[in-house]
Amino acid sequence: MYIGKYEFKDQETAEAKIKALGVAKDEDDNEYPTHKHSIVKLGYIVLEQGEYDNEGNEIKAPVLSSKYHLDVAWRLEDTYNEDGELIKASHPYGWKSASVDLDNNGVHSFYGVDYLKHKF
Repeated sequence: MYIGKYEFKDQETAEAKIKALGVAKDEDDNEYPTHKHSIVKLGYIVLEQGEYDNEGNEIKAPVLSSKYHLDVAWRLEDTYNEDGELIKASHPYGWKSASVDLDNNGVHSFYGVDYLKHKF
């Protein structure tokens, strides 16, 4: 398993990338994924927490990212070439340019799986 963290210019772009991984429709015309990857839509994450008084009134608004964020637990496997050399799995087509490389686990993790040990 590999974990990737991504930021896209907006939600529509992120949704298009997810859809390109593969979807089908059921008998009620509802889409469902045909891939085995786990995707968490984080949206426009909080970069700076807001401040609130004791009654919950906003004193200072939180600062949100201008980019739409996703975390993906990829079900990709390393392979070997004909010479027996290891070829590490990579981001699917078009995802690498949206990847972010963090030095911590960020705002989300997959059931405690360490991003730093499982990132590309």
